[in-house]
Amino acid sequence: MKPQCLFILFLLIGCQKPKPANQTSEKTSKTKTEAITEKEIFLKTDTVSVYTNGETAKDNYILAHLLDKKMDKDSVVTGKYRLDFYFNKTKTANTEITIKGIEEGSEWNLIYGLGRESIESSLFIQLGFGYPACGYMHENYLYYLKNNDLQLVYDWYTLSDSGWGNWVEFENPSKKANPELFYCKTVAFVPDDNDENMGTVTHSDSIIFRLNGNHWKKQLLSAKDKTYFEKKMSFDDFHKQE
Repeated sequence: MKPQCLFILFLLIGCQKPKPANQTSEKTSKTKTEAITEKEIFLKTDTVSVYTNGETAKDNYILAHLLDKKMDKDSVVTGKYRLDFYFNKTKTANTEITIKGIEEGSEWNLIYGLGRESIESSLFIQLGFGYPACGYMHENYLYYLKNNDLQLVYDWYTLSDSGWGNWVEFENPSKKANPELFYCKTVAFVPDDNDENMGTVTHSDSIIFRLNGNHWKKQLLSAKDKTYFEKKMSFDDFHKQE
């Protein structure tokens, strides 16, 4: 090849506009970033297990993710949680709740059904949260989960202190795992000021729940926050009837 031709060839190569050194790597990096799902970060995650058929269920549980936690000037702690409901290890629903007055060391508890023991086939989910000791207030939630549709049916507070306290009792006349109607009432048992072996039991806030389509509706049967039943009885007699 003639020297003139070689000179022109080198000149053409040298005059090409250079590519930025990171152009190729930027495109590759961007593609990888878009393909990766961003992992959610929570302050804390609790696995809430349910005890059914004599053992802890491995495939059904709730993940309680702490999203936010704040303390006010009176040192009252408020937490915001996201609840992820899992059945057969598959996430089927989620919801968010805010709890005020959280004590360090508080725990969750979980029951399927309307009673005190879990029924695996029930669509009702009782979820409680509080410090596991006498004299502490507990938050309670009753959910209904069917076909990935989650509904908060009722929520209430309970407090128990050495056999005294207040709580909610559910009544299921049909005895079915998934009734279309049920009742609840608030029960309180407080000690007598003059006799530590005697107390007064009261009932208030009687409510009926009816299934309308796929959702529950409630109706108050008694005056709100007013006692409609009252009876004095001994501590032993009260707990014998349970």
